[in-house]
Amino acid sequence: MIQGQQPYIGMATTHCLGHGPYYQANTSYVVQNTDTNFLIANNTFEGLSTCQSLQEQNHNPGDLFSGRELAVPLRCACPTKNQTENGIMYLLSYLVNKGEYVSLISERFGVSTETTLEANSLTMTQATIYPFTTLLVPLHDRPSNSQTVLQAPPPSPPSPPSSSTGQSSSKTWVYVVVGVVVALILVLGAVILYRYCGKSKRKKDSVVVSESFGATEKPQEKGMEKVNESLSEIISGIAQSFKVYSFEELQRATDNFSQSCLIKGSVYRGVIKGDLAAIKKTEGDVSKEIEILNKVNHSNVIRLSGVSFNEGHWYLVYEYAANGSLSDWIFFNNGDVKFLSWTQRIQIALDVATGLDYLHSSTYPLHIHKDLKITNILLDNDFRAKVANLSLARSLERDGDQFPATRHIVGTRGYMAPEYLENGLVSTKLDVFAFGALMLEILTGKEVATILAQDNTNLSDVLSAILGEESGQQRLKEFMDPSLQANYPLELAIFVVGMIDNCMKKDPTSRPAMYEIVQSLSITLNSSLSWEMSVNISGY
Repeated sequence: MIQGQQPYIGMATTHCLGHGPYYQANTSYVVQNTDTNFLIANNTFEGLSTCQSLQEQNHNPGDLFSGRELAVPLRCACPTKNQTENGIMYLLSYLVNKGEYVSLISERFGVSTETTLEANSLTMTQATIYPFTTLLVPLHDRPSNSQTVLQAPPPSPPSPPSSSTGQSSSKTWVYVVVGVVVALILVLGAVILYRYCGKSKRKKDSVVVSESFGATEKPQEKGMEKVNESLSEIISGIAQSFKVYSFEELQRATDNFSQSCLIKGSVYRGVIKGDLAAIKKTEGDVSKEIEILNKVNHSNVIRLSGVSFNEGHWYLVYEYAANGSLSDWIFFNNGDVKFLSWTQRIQIALDVATGLDYLHSSTYPLHIHKDLKITNILLDNDFRAKVANLSLARSLERDGDQFPATRHIVGTRGYMAPEYLENGLVSTKLDVFAFGALMLEILTGKEVATILAQDNTNLSDVLSAILGEESGQQRLKEFMDPSLQANYPLELAIFVVGMIDNCMKKDPTSRPAMYEIVQSLSITLNSSLSWEMSVNISGY
């Protein structure tokens, strides 16, 4: 269901088709003398289409001669399965006016603000909308005339005749015709959309997916159909948030997934429209990670830019981290080629803590990473860290900071908290424990599993010895990564060891929250930068 804005609100009801990065309803338009793609998209169709989509939809897009008929894709979406089960029958594409906000628009159509936010993958803390963009409004019934029709402003006094009178009257005639046509299409097509979507949902073992996903109906492969259905529902709601690539695009980007483009495992380096990207080939249900990453917008959490599907495999396209995994710099450093200074390590730890704090306190619902480890931390060109791989992340959808216990224990040795291993308890403090293990590896240059395995070492005893008054500094030197060559401030290093000890307490209630860790590391970084400056000056 498509909705325009002043001087009229028209409705065009038709079923939406998957096309490229979004869902659309198709209509047509006859070009006038002074038209451009920009004017057609933003004036005639009032932001419900875009210049790019017009160009992609029509061959030879630059040749806009008068009388040419253009195919115009209008942004839209069909209700997801969950929305339909909750009685939502229509998603109205509402063009936002200046000064409007989500609650005001929701009130106008008689729906709750929370429902509208959810339909657009927005949250109460991230509910900013902008003029000339579309907002999906979930409706149980077709909107009434009082909701969709705005009173046109009083006509302006007639202007004196001029050379442009013909063009002006022609343009006015075009707007009136377009308004009437779009309104008729919407009103007459309302029943068609309702019946079409209803029939689609009743087809047995059938999944309707965009052709760009290459999906076909295979009733015997019910497991894969569930994956496709789940992801297609999410995409129908957030299709404007990321790009849906064709498999051929990814083949060209990676030289047909050649070994020369392989980064590690099943991750390839690709070049898409001149920009580097990391393309991960995966199987199984990736809907949860896509859903979470669609809600996440933070510089310290890896950004998903697009997806593709081909022959049972999903391909996730991420922003490119030029310096790869943190593990390559901590465990496999080779002198001057791969080496991180003390200050760089503290900055990376702060970046990771900031990303986790964002997941714990600034997303809605809140999220727990649940698989934090050094291989899941990526470094960009400036050695700033990004938390990656949210495939095991879970959302906290109720009050409190802990999930019900789980029997499905997954993770990496050394990173899993005692309460999780012993009783399956999952909370934000699970990530705090794993962060302590991560900082331990950053400081020592050794894998935490290796440290624990050495002579059945009790980690708490090792940390206590460093933090103790006697021989603490000597123990610290044995503890720290030898590649640092003692180039670090002793007092700050001991302070960080104390942070690690607090993060890895057996009792989860004794561990600090991530925001407290961010505050401590911010102070540590500032002090480290001052120390580094003083060392450089004295060395000079």
